[in-house]
Amino acid sequence: MLNEKQFPTMKPLGMEKTESAAESVTASSESAASPTPIDFSKVEIEPLFTDYVDFDTFSKSDFRAVKVLSCEAVPKSKKLLRFELDDGTEEPRTILSGIHAYYEPEELVGKTCIAITNLPPRKMMGIDSCGMLISAIHEEEGEEKLHLLMVDEHIPAGAKLY
Repeated sequence: MLNEKQFPTMKPLGMEKTESAAESVTASSESAASPTPIDFSKVEIEPLFTDYVDFDTFSKSDFRAVKVLSCEAVPKSKKLLRFELDDGTEEPRTILSGIHAYYEPEELVGKTCIAITNLPPRKMMGIDSCGMLISAIHEEEGEEKLHLLMVDEHIPAGAKLY
């Protein structure tokens, strides 16, 4: 047997005190191996921009983690969802997003997303949208796919992204 060393490991949140770190590593590596692999061979993405944005311009965008308090379809709109978000301030933030073709409102409640919070309000269907939720889009076999950017639930509402 080679010189085996036990390296100290951090205990994952929620792990029972009686459970060993080795058991945890084994369990997490087994669960990580079980998801179905994703085939990206048929995915097309937009080309990267060739124009540069200077750092001062970029740093004016205020990206924040936001928690979805409620989400509902906007009446008379096929695409828009109305989000009420906790952005870490005292007042809920309303953002409208045209992602109803990809998500049902109830599946988004409680999720932690990323928003740009310092855009000027924009009126859509008579409702002020105060920011923009960040999504990733690509084309797959001629069909547009969209994924709302969702992050770890342990990130608090209002956390700034750099």
